[in-house]
Amino acid sequence: MVVRRNSAVGEQGPDGGKKTAKQNKTEPVKKTASAKKTASAKKTASAKKAAPAKKSASKAGASKASGTKAAASKVSGSKTSASKTSGSKTSAAEKAAKGGGAAVKKAPAAKKVTVAPKKATARLKGTAPAKAVVHPPGDESPTALVRRARRINRELAEVFPYAHPELDFENPFQLVVATVLSAQTTDLRVNQTTPSLFAKYPTPEDLAAANPEEVEEILRPCGFFRAKTKSVIGLSKALVEDFGGEVPGRLDDLVKLPGVGRKTAFVVLGNAFGRPGITVDTHFQRLVRRWRWTGESDPDKIEAAVGALFPKSDWTDLSHHVIWHGRRICHARKPACGACPIAPLCPAYGEGETDPEKAKKLLKYEKGGFPGQRLKPPQAYLDAGGTPAPPLGAG
Repeated sequence: MVVRRNSAVGEQGPDGGKKTAKQNKTEPVKKTASAKKTASAKKTASAKKAAPAKKSASKAGASKASGTKAAASKVSGSKTSASKTSGSKTSAAEKAAKGGGAAVKKAPAAKKVTVAPKKATARLKGTAPAKAVVHPPGDESPTALVRRARRINRELAEVFPYAHPELDFENPFQLVVATVLSAQTTDLRVNQTTPSLFAKYPTPEDLAAANPEEVEEILRPCGFFRAKTKSVIGLSKALVEDFGGEVPGRLDDLVKLPGVGRKTAFVVLGNAFGRPGITVDTHFQRLVRRWRWTGESDPDKIEAAVGALFPKSDWTDLSHHVIWHGRRICHARKPACGACPIAPLCPAYGEGETDPEKAKKLLKYEKGGFPGQRLKPPQAYLDAGGTPAPPLGAG
């Protein structure tokens, strides 16, 4: 059987019937409707399933957005605080500008007030006057200071080769008594007074048993005669009772005697026993500070500072050189700078008279053509042209 196709009429079935175009069109429509129903049902189901997911996604997106907004708010807050800070700085700068530089003036004042000057003031307070506390010239090193100090001593040794203790004495007892009497007076006055004292009381036993009034009358020319009488009688008694009438040769023992301090003890030790010591009297103190060997004012500290500059064997002669120079040339009020042999080494040059002719008129004792302070000076002094001092009462 032959099946004919006719696009207008339709297909002929196996049973010989024909399918019309209407029928051909209806079936596909039915299938499409059911397919649509199925598709819509599937869409509905998938939509129901997807709804929670979308809601979750939307919630996550919302939270992210809120986080972003919070971060943005923080950034904006920091920017705001930064702007506030910059605003405060700007306002401070504007205030400083408006104040006509007042803020700028306060800043240097704060820098100038340092702690160092306060420490320096505290360190200096109570030790020495501001003028006396000095430093080596030109920031002199310790080594340079030692060299300069020793050179000054060598120069003075050439000027005063005969330097000696300027108190007359024949034994340690006479020397210790004369040194006690020399306080607040000149060695010349003591030398003019002690001959009559030792003539009447030659030993510690004699002076210990003396009548105080008689001793006072002898010592009256020395000044402070009552206090000095008490001292010399007291030390004589101590020598008799504690040392068998002999002057001890130890520093610790000497300073226990009435009226005897370190200065007196070193005079006795250096000149009666040959044991080195530094005699820090008023002349010595004044000159070593003027020469800037030390800035100390306490005698014990001066002794330690100067002693460190010299070997121990030089201490006794050094004391004589310095004291002699202070009495004859380097005076307290008006030094004879123009006649000073160590002027190139002296940092205080110019404090006194610098004209050579005028300075020569300020020289004292043998340097000025006058007698020395001892009635019985050493032979070396006489050989050098020195003249003995006159006795008390001589014209």
